[in-house]
Amino acid sequence: MAPTQDIVLKSRFEERAEVMKALAHPSRLMMIDELSRGERCVCDLQTLVGHDMSTVSKHLSVLKKAGIVADDRRGKQVFYRLKVPCILNFFHCVESVIEAAGK
Repeated sequence: MAPTQDIVLKSRFEERAEVMKALAHPSRLMMIDELSRGERCVCDLQTLVGHDMSTVSKHLSVLKKAGIVADDRRGKQVFYRLKVPCILNFFHCVESVIEAAGK
């Protein structure tokens, strides 16, 4: 492979790792699961995970930066939705790994 291709390939793997890091927290996984059922306001997600607003906002910021969720401000409330619903395919794959491991 040419050096330029190696750099592009390495960059793509780094980008994948960033998405994986964004998923690597139970609260964020819960929020993604909830968003799979439709758009939710931050207050709904806060109730779901049981954290303070600041913590929930930080988690959502991580997901947004990774490109997993998108937000929409309506007045004083912010609503979130899955930007790429195909992330749920990954969830199904993870469940298959867990089942195969006998957990």
